[in-house]
Amino acid sequence: MPQSPTTPSHPPPYLRLQRLRGLVIKETRQILRDPSSIGIAFVLPAILLLLFGYGVSLDAKHVQIALVVEQPTDTTARFTAFFMSSEYFKPVFLPQRQAAEKALLAGEVRGMVVLRENFAKQIHQQGGAPIQVIVDGADANTGRQILGYVRRVWQDWLVLEARHQGLTFQQPVHQEFRIWFNPEVRSQNFLVPGLMAIIMTLTGALLTSLLVAREYDRGTIESLMVTPVTPNELLLGKLIPTFILGMGGMALSFALGVGLFEVPFRGSLWVLFVTAALFMLATLGMGLLISTLAKDQFVAGQIAIMVTFLPAFLLSGFIFNLASTPSWIQAVSYLIAARYFIEILKTLFLVGNIWNVIVPNGVALFLMAGVLLTLSRVLTRKRLD
Repeated sequence: MPQSPTTPSHPPPYLRLQRLRGLVIKETRQILRDPSSIGIAFVLPAILLLLFGYGVSLDAKHVQIALVVEQPTDTTARFTAFFMSSEYFKPVFLPQRQAAEKALLAGEVRGMVVLRENFAKQIHQQGGAPIQVIVDGADANTGRQILGYVRRVWQDWLVLEARHQGLTFQQPVHQEFRIWFNPEVRSQNFLVPGLMAIIMTLTGALLTSLLVAREYDRGTIESLMVTPVTPNELLLGKLIPTFILGMGGMALSFALGVGLFEVPFRGSLWVLFVTAALFMLATLGMGLLISTLAKDQFVAGQIAIMVTFLPAFLLSGFIFNLASTPSWIQAVSYLIAARYFIEILKTLFLVGNIWNVIVPNGVALFLMAGVLLTLSRVLTRKRLD
């Protein structure tokens, strides 16, 4: 009795590639038809870069400070001229100490410098003339910066005043400052590279977290389940278009950072794109894992923001120095993929190809991407339960 031909358990390679190609085309068309996906990938990075590049600065410049000179003289005029010529201060002259205190309490100035009426006389006597500096310490970092700037103005004025008197100003310690990697001391030079990692975290995790959940919400998951598509093909078909979209957003962020904000880039482009691809895979793996577990677009989006974006913003070293945080916070930060990528970005932009930094962080991204993608594959089954 002739036997009926049986269907092979494993389809030929060309059939698997054809199915994968169809899934990629399907996901690409869904992305192009969804304006929110394009907005998250391209419009949102541009908005965030403009906001942080122009609106956020950690530099204390043009700080309003009150200058109180109880008895104006040529000596006090030369001293206050240093504040007027400094880019860090925007001095406000007030006649009395009480007026300066009132302005400080009202938040109109960030600090006050008081020169008493005998300042010009005591400056040439034994022990010198004291000046009083009061700084608003509500913002501790800015307060410390203001104190440092005032001390620098004071030291520079003493050197010039000694020359004016025909004397040699003797300092017990001579300081020579050298600023490496960011000689302009511009906060944009490290904010913009770090922001690229935050943007890729937001776009990659948020877009991917909606992939499988969208199928459940639209009721199309049953159609996918009855097809011969394997779980591997299903995941690849959804990840490939999103990966390309995320890398396009990264390229846009890089172009804006270097071209618009003039952030120096001293590394290699191929290293940047390889490490960015590893970071994007780790981010996509996290988003896909969330999407597989949540099965609801709204819930998946909320979880993606809480689990990926907020930790990347707060615990990656983007703004806060992790070395100054408690040890348990530092331990938690090692679970954040953005921590490793931000270290790579700051090194590539400001220093160059420092392999002692790039290789360990790149290996960490590779391992995280492998673990997250593997978990997503294990939890993805062609069942509705």
